Amino acid sequence: MDPLGDLLDGVRARTAAFCQAVLDPPWGLRIEDRAPLALATPLHGHAWVVPDDGPPVLVRSGGVAIVQGPEPYTVADTPVTRPQVSVRPGNRLLDLDGVDITAETLRRTNTSRLWRRNAEPGPSASTLLASGTYQVSSFVSGRLLATLPRIVHMPREQIHSPILDLLTAEVARDEPGQQVVLDRLLDLALIATLRAWFARPAADPPGWYRAHGDPLIGPALRMLHDDPARPWTVAALATATGASRAAFARRFTELVGQPPMTYLSHWRLDLAAESLRTGSATVGAIARQVGYANAFALTVAFKRVRGVSPTDFRHREHDDAPAVGGRGVTEDQKPKSWV
Repeated sequence: MDPLGDLLDGVRARTAAFCQAVLDPPWGLRIEDRAPLALATPLHGHAWVVPDDGPPVLVRSGGVAIVQGPEPYTVADTPVTRPQVSVRPGNRLLDLDGVDITAETLRRTNTSRLWRRNAEPGPSASTLLASGTYQVSSFVSGRLLATLPRIVHMPREQIHSPILDLLTAEVARDEPGQQVVLDRLLDLALIATLRAWFARPAADPPGWYRAHGDPLIGPALRMLHDDPARPWTVAALATATGASRAAFARRFTELVGQPPMTYLSHWRLDLAAESLRTGSATVGAIARQVGYANAFALTVAFKRVRGVSPTDFRHREHDDAPAVGGRGVTEDQKPKSWV
């Protein structure tokens, strides 16, 4: 798998329910579900994403906004519309008085979830908002999110992918298996949007992303990601890519921003941290899985970089569920839909 694929693999919509909402102006949603990552695209109409600590962002039909949580924000028809509904954890909907209106607002079917804000929509003014949230399930994915701004916005014309057209077409259907298809399309929409974001002329993508397309360093990164436990050396990587040791090391450091062995060490420790957080394997077993000779070697490296031993790290994760993503994502933030 390529490095971007590895990093995105922990950010999935597969357990989240795709959702669509027909919203008739004036409408406003206060997003307070503490979800780590959300995607929204108006398939018809437009939406403003209004963070509490930044300028509002207008998302027109077919455009995509990716928003990092868990801080709350507003989605509305204008930047100044007062929210009428608060979206809380567990996909609960509350009105301005704090009354739970989920049951009377949300109509569930076997294939999708749809709710309409007002009783008599005006077809030309209504917004059809498709949305979903993602669980940030790994420290590896957190490396990706840390490179992104709070709101990633890409207009439709800058996303060179048929995924959004497929998403629009699928929403109009009502066929068996539709929920699974929509969830997968939501995954692909996220990837297509991030690709477009990093491909912008003004983009400053992380070194590992730029290096992936390099004919020398790209194959080396794939080898490191495919087999991190192998006893790699700079010489072995250089030989595998057909370069001299000095030329390879210089090119790798120039593109990635880290020497090859430093990058590999951090990658191994990210994988170890994820295994400690989610699995029950012993420290010794995890050490061998990620390329360390034994538990002692992993413990020394882990404590040097993360400041705690693997055992203490595991206990802290299980007891306190601390952040795993770029913006304070916690273990109990399960995937939910916005609306």
